[in-house]
Amino acid sequence: MTTIKDIADLAGVSRGTVDRVLNNRGAVSPETAEKVLEIVRALDYRPNKAGIALAAQKKKYRIGVILFSEHNPFFDEVMEGVRKKAAELQDYGITTITRRVEFDAGAQLAAIDELTAAGIHGLMLAPYNHMRIQKKIDELIKNRIPVVTVNTDIGGSRRMAYVGSDYFQGGCTAAGLFALMTTGDVKLGIITGSSNVLCHTERVKGLKDTLFASYPRIRIAEILENHDDEFESYTLTRQLLSRHPDLTALFFAAAGVHGGCRAVEESGLRPKIITFDEVPTTLEMLKKGIISATISQQPDRQGSRSLDLLFEYLTAGTVPEKEQYFVEHSIRIREQYW
Repeated sequence: MTTIKDIADLAGVSRGTVDRVLNNRGAVSPETAEKVLEIVRALDYRPNKAGIALAAQKKKYRIGVILFSEHNPFFDEVMEGVRKKAAELQDYGITTITRRVEFDAGAQLAAIDELTAAGIHGLMLAPYNHMRIQKKIDELIKNRIPVVTVNTDIGGSRRMAYVGSDYFQGGCTAAGLFALMTTGDVKLGIITGSSNVLCHTERVKGLKDTLFASYPRIRIAEILENHDDEFESYTLTRQLLSRHPDLTALFFAAAGVHGGCRAVEESGLRPKIITFDEVPTTLEMLKKGIISATISQQPDRQGSRSLDLLFEYLTAGTVPEKEQYFVEHSIRIREQYW
């Protein structure tokens, strides 16, 4: 069994230095820390679990969690996964501090600063895709506060890992479903959340690239942003259907599904509709036959796994084996709920 002494000898440092690296206590140069962590990974070092529990209880780690809007039912399910995992981690002296913010860089930065001032040791974040957020993440990493992004990622940052869907692949899957469900020329409308949320833009990109490469008979009429708001989604969908009464397909790339589907119901039109997630209001529309299919992405798993990665790193110095942890996509249709 590998010991801290073994790691120290191979790295040419003291056992105290190894302990500081494994427990994220600073006072170690980045070069030395990386050298120690490389040896830890190579030797597959696993600290004693009883020792981890005792050490964590003494240190009373605090992990911050920032997710999107209180009005987004999908993130309610992500938060449920966080709550379940947080309850397990209480025995290790771990405290979680949670915040929900709107799609706004300023609001998210303020929440990060608030949690940093509260003394968090790690952060789980659904990031708004903006340069200011990227820089803030890098600042946290520089201050030895690890960051795991959840559900949506952010390009170019030094975050430790990402847990969520392969959103580009999700868009490709939606394109394939539209191709299976339709014949002849198809006019498709897209209602997305925000061009400043990477997961939304990646879904749309996956859909567009696949349609262009394989299904040119399906043409995109218009793309609108509802900012994950049900009321805005209702209004935009009504406007879309009014401008394009010959619309035969509709893709909801984010939240706001229920509001949009109510507008479809009222219009009397019946386009093929593909959405994401299994929140109650989406399942209601699926069972009624308004939605043709929805693509699920394990929100509770996203919440629990993200928190677990931070816990393992803070308490045992275990660096994630991968940068991206993709959850499984599953396709749901009405007949599965009969």
